[in-house]
Amino acid sequence: MKPTGTDPRILSLASEVVKSPEQNVPVVLLKLKEIINNTPLGSSELKKIKQDIYCYDLIRYCLLVLSQDYSRIQGGWATISQLTQILSHCCVGLEPGEDAEEFYNELLPSAAENFLILGRQLQTCFINAAKGEEKDELLHFFQIVTDSLFWLVGGHVQLIQNVLQSDHFLHLLQTDNVQIGSTVMTMVQNILHINSGDLLRIEAKTLHSILDEVIFKLLSTLSPVMRNTATKLLLLMAQSHQEILILLRLSACYKGLRSLLNKQEPGTEFCQEFRQLIRLLSPKVHQEVEEQKLHQAACLIQAYWKGFQTRKRLKKLPSAVIILQRNFRSKRAKILLELNRQKEEEDRRLQLQLQRQRAMRLSRELRLSMLEIVHPGQVEKHNQEIEEKSALIIQKHWRGYRERKNFLQQKPSLVEYKAAVILQRAGSQMSDVTSRELHSQAQERLQHYFMGRALEDRAQLHREALKAQISTNIEQLIKAPNLKEAEWKEPELFLSRSRPVVAKAKQDHFTTLKHIQAPWWKKLGEEAGDEIDVPKDELSVELGTLFIGGTKPP
Repeated sequence: MKPTGTDPRILSLASEVVKSPEQNVPVVLLKLKEIINNTPLGSSELKKIKQDIYCYDLIRYCLLVLSQDYSRIQGGWATISQLTQILSHCCVGLEPGEDAEEFYNELLPSAAENFLILGRQLQTCFINAAKGEEKDELLHFFQIVTDSLFWLVGGHVQLIQNVLQSDHFLHLLQTDNVQIGSTVMTMVQNILHINSGDLLRIEAKTLHSILDEVIFKLLSTLSPVMRNTATKLLLLMAQSHQEILILLRLSACYKGLRSLLNKQEPGTEFCQEFRQLIRLLSPKVHQEVEEQKLHQAACLIQAYWKGFQTRKRLKKLPSAVIILQRNFRSKRAKILLELNRQKEEEDRRLQLQLQRQRAMRLSRELRLSMLEIVHPGQVEKHNQEIEEKSALIIQKHWRGYRERKNFLQQKPSLVEYKAAVILQRAGSQMSDVTSRELHSQAQERLQHYFMGRALEDRAQLHREALKAQISTNIEQLIKAPNLKEAEWKEPELFLSRSRPVVAKAKQDHFTTLKHIQAPWWKKLGEEAGDEIDVPKDELSVELGTLFIGGTKPP
């Protein structure tokens, strides 16, 4: 999919590449250098131009040109070296978008491999060149290619492992030429400065080959430049990785390396790096390195352990947070429940207080209304009845409280008694005959209890009825008019159906009449409380107009 808003220069260049003959394509692609150089470095415009170059396959055209024979390309090594610069600058900082997998897995490794192949070809041409000017020119082109490779690797560090494991790279490193060897080792040194970790990810055989070549150049080359570069590279490798230092110190392949280095006469330019390398290979430094390695191992173990503990705590953190939230909410709910309970108790207490005050007010109003209704002669009796009722109520509540208290005190022993009964019942099996007898006894006692309770209920109802009748008669007597004012129908309201009451009324009436009609000398020696005997035959005498309760007119 072609991008929208493509730079017109890229469109024109892509069209020209398609229309140009094959031998003119490399020269046309050199115009990309001018476009890239005229765009500010690091700007969004440059990033867009690189995306347009990739989308219109101009990078692949560059790769195809670099894979051709240099002798068939117009401009030769000058054109090729500039195309390597263009290719490395276009690939660094490029965002391929949808084709990322193809770009990183195919195009970039292919570009790095082509750079190494071009380096080998330039190395061969340089060695075979006879003229000094031609060698200088080829060396210049070789440096451009290595710089382009370094720029590409610096932008995509995942290519370091591919470069170090390449056979073309090993062939470049194994050259005997001072200029080529120094340039390659300088490039390796710059690459390790970017990321030295990939040095241990390559195969052990390749790592040994690199170390062998660097040590060989250090010990066998007479050129100070080569020895200086080899010393710096070997020192960097030993300082970056303790595994390499231990390999140089203990491996049988490098046995006697320190003694050989001591026999060498370092130049004044790299005397400091040379002595530092010898000091690293000494036993004391080796012991320090071992201690440092153990220290780092301990730190690594601690880091893993702390990381494990941290991850374990982090895994438990959600459940811990949930438990904390649950406990907090439970505690808050309990607090709110307690506050509501206290509020309800306070409201209930206030309500009870208001009810008591209202009941007391109603009781007082009722008492006042009753005092207005009750006859003045019956006020004292009425108050006495109220006091008796109050005393009965107080006694009832007190007895209930006492019985409940006694029940609570006797409850443990009752529970023990029931438990003992259950144990005894479980322990001893009762026969059917005994069970029937106990059942019949229980039925008889229950029937006797219900019969007695029914009789008590009827007696209580009779007593209540009598009390109600007596109270009604008292109210009627209180409201009754005087005998002088009473009419002939009103005495009938006070007739009683009870014979004992009638007999008692007659006796009291005759006693009073006899005492009044008796002469004064018969009253001597009598007191107010003495009773007067009246014959029983006189009790049946009817008095003309005298009202006697309990009798009915014929």
